Amino acid sequence: MLAPNTTNPSVGLMGFGAFGRLIARHLKPHCRLLAFDPALPADAASGGIIAANPAEIAACDIVILAVPVSALSEAIATLRTHLRAGAIVVDVGSVKIGPAATMLAELPDDVEIVGTHPLFGPQSGRDGIAGLKIAICPIRGRSAWRIAAFLRRVLHLKVVMTTPEAHDREAALVQGLTHLIAKILVRMEPLPRRMTTASFDLLMRATEMVRHDSPAVFMAIEQANPHARPVRDRFFALAEEMREHLDRDRLVPDEVDRKVPALLPEAVS
Repeated sequence: MLAPNTTNPSVGLMGFGAFGRLIARHLKPHCRLLAFDPALPADAASGGIIAANPAEIAACDIVILAVPVSALSEAIATLRTHLRAGAIVVDVGSVKIGPAATMLAELPDDVEIVGTHPLFGPQSGRDGIAGLKIAICPIRGRSAWRIAAFLRRVLHLKVVMTTPEAHDREAALVQGLTHLIAKILVRMEPLPRRMTTASFDLLMRATEMVRHDSPAVFMAIEQANPHARPVRDRFFALAEEMREHLDRDRLVPDEVDRKVPALLPEAVS
């Protein structure tokens, strides 16, 4: 989601899945929006979106690669020979180190490149995106700063300027653990819905936000981010330590009267 550098810019959206549709909803009032996707809905034009072919997408002022990380190279290969000099190419993937390297290596030298990661999805952004966060990684050229200004002033997003390395290091914790825990909780269903605590309700709310994300998103977060594996290994190692601690340090009945008051003085005072 980004910022135009002309009064009536053309924006080409390569991909029209759930996130592509979210992008389109918020950008179409501000630009001439074209979209390509083999599964583009027949009624897309009625929503102010122009169905286009890849060559027409590549000819736009700004090209958004709204495709899975695993499909990035294929999308670039489809567009590369049609991109005009000075165009701005943007990705919206959940990881940044790999896609940044791919775009630098495979896009023409005369296009600008901006890595972005909207830190929200179709579920968390369904009621509006104002106040939500987006990470911006300048990769080639100076357009990232104009894009950031548009996102702040017009779409009212909170912009985090970063690098691909710093982004992936933090995202390994922020997204890697969130999605991992959510996947495990979904596998544990049915879960309580009636007698719940406020903290459990928040946990369920977080799970619902990512429950319907595509498998490709989950695999990119967990496998395409080079920092995700060490975080995941540490999490499971600490969980195993806690399990061993709970199994080893059980209180037998005659110890409860002696030890519990010492552990919980306020509860028994």
